[in-house]
Amino acid sequence: MIVPVATLGVLGGGQLGRMFTLAAHRMGYRVWVLDPDPASPAGSMADRHLQAAYDDTAALEEMAEACAAITTEFENVPAETLEFLESRVPVRPGSKAVAIARDRILEKTFIRDLGLPTAAFFAINSAADLAPACEALTMPALLKTSQFGYDGKGQIGVDNLEQARLAFADLNEVPCVLEECVLLDHELSVILARGVGGHTEVYPIGENVHVNGILDTTRVPGRVPDEVAQQARDMAAKLAAAMDYVGVLAVEFFITEDGRLLINEMAPRPHNSGHYTIDACLTSQFEQQVRTMCGLPPGSTRLLSPAVMVNLLGNLWLKGTPRWQYLLAEGHTCLHLYGKEEAREGRKMGHYTSLAEDPKQAMLIAERVRAAIDPAAPDDEYERDD
Repeated sequence: MIVPVATLGVLGGGQLGRMFTLAAHRMGYRVWVLDPDPASPAGSMADRHLQAAYDDTAALEEMAEACAAITTEFENVPAETLEFLESRVPVRPGSKAVAIARDRILEKTFIRDLGLPTAAFFAINSAADLAPACEALTMPALLKTSQFGYDGKGQIGVDNLEQARLAFADLNEVPCVLEECVLLDHELSVILARGVGGHTEVYPIGENVHVNGILDTTRVPGRVPDEVAQQARDMAAKLAAAMDYVGVLAVEFFITEDGRLLINEMAPRPHNSGHYTIDACLTSQFEQQVRTMCGLPPGSTRLLSPAVMVNLLGNLWLKGTPRWQYLLAEGHTCLHLYGKEEAREGRKMGHYTSLAEDPKQAMLIAERVRAAIDPAAPDDEYERDD
């Protein structure tokens, strides 16, 4: 086991790295962050910010020598970097698990081979693969790049073979998956933490709403029957065990209009839909990341309060200065800003979590706060519940 005051390393310096750093500091660890961005949100909080590329051998050598264990905040770290580091120091999750999760072809094939359900899909490695895929699938479909896609980026909806060929060209003919569109009733996510010995703790089901491909809200507990929730938790745990996974894993699910539970994708790290755990659970997903990388048992995932998490995008700042005074006057809501210098449309700048005795009331509070902080909203007197 790795205990305080050891130094931990994280590859990537965005908001996930920042929240990891805060959790590690609270537990008594030191943190080094490797990120080429001089304005890294995590780098500004770390004990040391190595401002270098992810394939900078000298920086990686220095990090491996100083850190007792290393983790990542995003899955697109070069595979060679993870392999280089894990030959010298524990890296959790390991390169094999990250390689599966970062590539949609590998990921969906791995899930299907485990006997777990996904939407129908075909791997597209060349234009010649499009015709048989379009013929076999029920259109419409989504053409998604196999790597580097997030928040709705790297994907194009298509209705027929001609559109699929144009979309493949627009995506520079990189490897893709062509995935059958399904009619959605709900989107869910499961966050779990799995330790070195295989002990796994699973959080309550989160119910997610996306707007323009970006997560907008997560409601916990999600509005799903107990048997569906348990099925999702079991499927996520099976995935983690099959990869011999160590760390925090997020698995996103679709519930279709005809009642099928399908795995959409997974992320080998803390996830946007798990941010509510900071305020609403006994152990946050970021403390779990610290625990699992240090060989400690995962903490309790007990929900202390129903919650609704709301993403704060740069779109809000483009209207003016958000009216934080109204949020901060709300005794049931917690604000988390990520320290990013520039607000851009679609950029995640922060989030807030509203807590209440039941999820419906938490949602009412969250939507009231959303309206109140909008710089473009009428400057009426804000009334809150005490």
